[in-house]
Amino acid sequence: MSVILIGDSGSTKTEWCVINGKKKFNVITQGISPYFLSEQEIKNILIKELLPKMKKLVPDEVYYYGTGCSNPQNIKLIKKSIQGVMPKASIKVDHDLMGAARALCGNKKGIACILGTGSNSCYYNGKKIVKNSPGLGYVLGDEGSGAYLGKKVVQYYLYETFEQDLMDRFESTFQTNANEILEAVYKKPLPNRYLAHFTSFLVENRGHFMIENIIEDGLNDFFFHHIYKYRESWSLPLHFVGSVAYGFRDVLKDLCNTYELELGTVLKTPMDGLVAYHTKR
Repeated sequence: MSVILIGDSGSTKTEWCVINGKKKFNVITQGISPYFLSEQEIKNILIKELLPKMKKLVPDEVYYYGTGCSNPQNIKLIKKSIQGVMPKASIKVDHDLMGAARALCGNKKGIACILGTGSNSCYYNGKKIVKNSPGLGYVLGDEGSGAYLGKKVVQYYLYETFEQDLMDRFESTFQTNANEILEAVYKKPLPNRYLAHFTSFLVENRGHFMIENIIEDGLNDFFFHHIYKYRESWSLPLHFVGSVAYGFRDVLKDLCNTYELELGTVLKTPMDGLVAYHTKR
């Protein structure tokens, strides 16, 4: 019986599921972004964080879904990196959006959306992605994502837009300053991941009107720039996956009610759906 390894990777973390017959277990490693990491750096993550926890099991099949893997060069990089540490495995690399679509919709039609560190969306016809609103990354786009919302939190702090109570809470929580923030955003690696970690401030301070405004405005921007681009969104359910979607699912529900759209499944991670999809096959 073949051993199957499924990987779902965002910029912040990668969730792996090892399936050995009827037994399965999960492993968490750091995120793998082919835009920020070299082949050797990706191999190091696999060797140090994944392989030691695989209980000496050697996968026959690897299905990897990751951020940045709509780009052929990135797919090649990821595949080569995995092959380097798992030389005997059959490896298939696909975009994290395809992973989300398969996990959320299975073999049915729907609008599949990712709201995690980054954001993305598509119309999925049950077999393939037919339409995809352009993902422009955290600098130009990623509306509704952790990086997008975290950037708003930082702006409110640096511009001193927050009321004094929230200014004090921010300083107490993060113990940082303008120089450190600017250094991390403009000079240090993985700035999108750094910005996304400020979404915890939104979670911890729900109920304050400024916090609720940031959340609602950020998610509304996602609806306006992306959901509205699919005419199918008016007749098919909207499915969401990701930590931001799951954490603010009440706001997603309110927005769907406001715009008379149908909210479908909201998952924190796509792994259970991907396991079901690949084991059925």
